[in-house]
Amino acid sequence: TAMPEDSVDKPNVVTCTAPVNIAVIKYWGKRNEELILPINSSLSVTLHQDQLKTTTTAATSRSFQEDRIWLNGKEEDITHPRLQSCLREIRRLARKRRNDGDPGVESTCLSHKVHICSVNNFPTAAGLASSAAGFACLVYTLARVFGVEGELSAIARQGSGSACRSMYGGFVQWIMGQQDDGKDSLAQQVAPETHWPELRILVLVASAERKPVGSTSGMQTSVQTSCLLKHRADSVVPGRMVEMIEAVQRKDFPAFAELTMKDSNQFHATCLDTYPPIFYLSSVSHQVINLVHRYNSHYGETRVAYTFDAGPNAVIFTLQQHVPEFVQVVQHFFPPETNGGQFIKGLQVAPAALSDELKQSIGLEPMSKGIRYMIYTKAGPGPYVVEDPAQHLLGSDGLPKKTV
Repeated sequence: TAMPEDSVDKPNVVTCTAPVNIAVIKYWGKRNEELILPINSSLSVTLHQDQLKTTTTAATSRSFQEDRIWLNGKEEDITHPRLQSCLREIRRLARKRRNDGDPGVESTCLSHKVHICSVNNFPTAAGLASSAAGFACLVYTLARVFGVEGELSAIARQGSGSACRSMYGGFVQWIMGQQDDGKDSLAQQVAPETHWPELRILVLVASAERKPVGSTSGMQTSVQTSCLLKHRADSVVPGRMVEMIEAVQRKDFPAFAELTMKDSNQFHATCLDTYPPIFYLSSVSHQVINLVHRYNSHYGETRVAYTFDAGPNAVIFTLQQHVPEFVQVVQHFFPPETNGGQFIKGLQVAPAALSDELKQSIGLEPMSKGIRYMIYTKAGPGPYVVEDPAQHLLGSDGLPKKTV
């Protein structure tokens, strides 16, 4: 069928969103920098996109002169090696599908340049896994635009290691793999987000500044200088992965919580064991750790767990029934700034009272302004396509829409 004249130059546009994930068994250290192959497997929980997500629009058109990308409102360098890896791989797979005679691939758009526009609804580079959501979203969206299907986590991995885990919802393992080419270093869903409906997550944002040491350079130094890191990868993580998968499958919160805290502590111990040492935890982080242990010991059971990535923000796991009281505990020991701003974002929290007995039992000195705000969320699904064209971030001219 002949194409109507005007549709020839109409861009082919797709918009998708992708989630943030929080590792409970940590990834730290690569055995191959270029392909981003890890020295150990890892396991994460995908957070719900209602609270934390990246949205990406990709468009191809015959009229585009060159590949371009805009991130959070400003144009970035498209020649960044990791971006190029993802673009190259998606185009290679699209060409392969076309050469295999797959009718699903629009052969014309393969020669077209692509415009990409991406926004996060949370602070970037604050240790809130923005690169994971960003690259997962980029790869998922490009795959839709170029008509590529199948295993995409290996491509996302080449953008940012943890991005491979954001290609799935719920509980996800990144299997380190053995092969030199990385073909077996993939993410795999352990359980969907519906598996453990009572699990809840609180992100305590200690500071939204950029981290002192980026993850990429921090990891390189740890691999080169930390003996503990090698011991962790070889002797500790393999057993923990098995235990963690079992704890998730059984919905055994105390086992899940204890492993999560121990693994976070060990990851930060390897940062300290790095030479010169790397400090991602702040005095606020240390106070949160104390608070959680004292809270648990007050009840004589593990009700709450913390984990910290490469930054000072605490991610708290607990069950829905404990959220109202624990939120009150956080507000009591980290009194928020009074001059406005919402302290709790995300899901609604029911009010709760704090007993004097609990306050005395915890017995810490309140630390004002230590926590700027918290995000209350739960496990959620993997990336998906946004059907409403009004949500596209690029206009019909292929340039970012002027958002208000």
